[in-house]
Amino acid sequence: MRSASPLRKPVPAPLAAREGGRARPRVDRGAQRELSSMSSLTEKDRPIVKLLLSTGTCPRCILRFCSVGSQTLYRHPYKDLMKDLEEFLKKNQEKEDTVCFEVVDPPCKRIRLEHTEEGPDDVNHNGGLQQIPLVNNENTAVENLAVKVCNVCLGVLQEFCEVDFVKKVCQKVNSADYQFTSFVFSMSLPPQLSVRERAAWLLVKQEMGATACPDCFKPAKNKQSVFTRMAVIKALEKIKEEDFLKHFPCPPSSPKNLCVALEIQCNNGAVFVAGRYNKYSRNLPQTPWIIDGERKLESSVEELISEHLMAEFKADSFNFSSSGREDVDVRTLGNGRPFAIELVNPRRIHFTAEEMKGLQQTINNSSDKIQVRDLQLVTREAIGRMKEGEEEKTKTYSALIWTDKAIQKEDIAFLDDIKELKLDQKTPLRVLHRRPLAVRCRIIHTMKSEYIDEHHFRLHLKTQAGTYIKEFVHGDFGRTKPNIGSLLNRTADILELDVEDNTERQLQRVLQLLLKTGTLDLGLRLISITLTDRCHYSYWT
Repeated sequence: MRSASPLRKPVPAPLAAREGGRARPRVDRGAQRELSSMSSLTEKDRPIVKLLLSTGTCPRCILRFCSVGSQTLYRHPYKDLMKDLEEFLKKNQEKEDTVCFEVVDPPCKRIRLEHTEEGPDDVNHNGGLQQIPLVNNENTAVENLAVKVCNVCLGVLQEFCEVDFVKKVCQKVNSADYQFTSFVFSMSLPPQLSVRERAAWLLVKQEMGATACPDCFKPAKNKQSVFTRMAVIKALEKIKEEDFLKHFPCPPSSPKNLCVALEIQCNNGAVFVAGRYNKYSRNLPQTPWIIDGERKLESSVEELISEHLMAEFKADSFNFSSSGREDVDVRTLGNGRPFAIELVNPRRIHFTAEEMKGLQQTINNSSDKIQVRDLQLVTREAIGRMKEGEEEKTKTYSALIWTDKAIQKEDIAFLDDIKELKLDQKTPLRVLHRRPLAVRCRIIHTMKSEYIDEHHFRLHLKTQAGTYIKEFVHGDFGRTKPNIGSLLNRTADILELDVEDNTERQLQRVLQLLLKTGTLDLGLRLISITLTDRCHYSYWT
């Protein structure tokens, strides 16, 4: 007796349910009682179940091939599933002793299902290991089947769906001491599972790459192997059925060892902390200053802030970013510079506003070189706004300037009258090793001079963001034109530089102007938007 029954490709249970399953033949009430233990299987599935069991496929893979969509069934213990399948097949055992099946994919194979006398290491004519016998003794059958490694999933659905492995994962999560409100469980599976599901092969890495689809397996950057899961799937889409059957055994051979879990990793999503910092030291870089592997200064702004965040959030590492940067000898005053820190794989993620204030105070008490303000938890999207419109921002500076020739107050007064001075700045020599050579057009909006003595004066500047102030003072050997030296017709150099941006004062001036012009309502809306943006570190200037 022959039964024409196409072998369906395995699909995830939820997918089969979404696609509406398949047409099921009518069965009488007796048949329904007969299938009570495997209610999701029908008489049409019987030859598929027998074929896959005989070639060494585990119960859960058999359910996938039969498009069983009920997730509840997959949760049953492995031994119970084996018993249910045995019961399902045993009802008609006397009629199936030497049945031959004709299948569409993989091609028709004549398989003897009765007990054979070959040793356990013998292989069949298709390259597979000895077929698993279907015997009448229920306990013996289950015991024999339980020790066989599935030739499709390599034991993944045998071992990793059982209670013991779930407990092992739970123990790992509990011992890692993470804070979380939800979680995602993911598995990295061997690439050859895709091949075995198609109907399979042994030693896929050696055979497929050399003969079947060489253009699919090319070295990729930072990949230890060219046989990635996506490369295998791509090859399976390209290979013809007849070529596939030449190179890979159908049914797939049964391995002797289970697929093992090499490692159980717990990782939390990144947390982002943002704020503003003031730097009061002229001997402190923003980030660690290391040249040719040698550390030049003992600390940095980044380290002074991050060490406390790392300790409180119990993170593995961090990434520091800021809206611009100052030189090691430049102070950052006023409202400070916006910064953000990405904390990678933190164990603790829940902080109240009071706890963040306490953390801010801890950072400020730890050093007199920096101070932070507005420390808060933000989203990843908010970090992107921090650098928006940097070229359009306005920066305020204070520079202490020295001149080689004596000056009087009248000699520098004309600087106060210069407005919107356009500069052409070649990449400064001091940063040419890390920035491309280019000529950048920058604008000095206003200047205000403050006379000190015959060789010193202080200059307050409001400039376009990105202006090299030091080079504007001394000229950088003529690479910045015009410059203070050329405007005063003498040699000038900068002794001190401070960043003095103060947004609150700008907001106050805007509010006063709006009050005078009678547009107070509009002004309040603008200020509200500005203050909201400040929370996201995208300032309106």
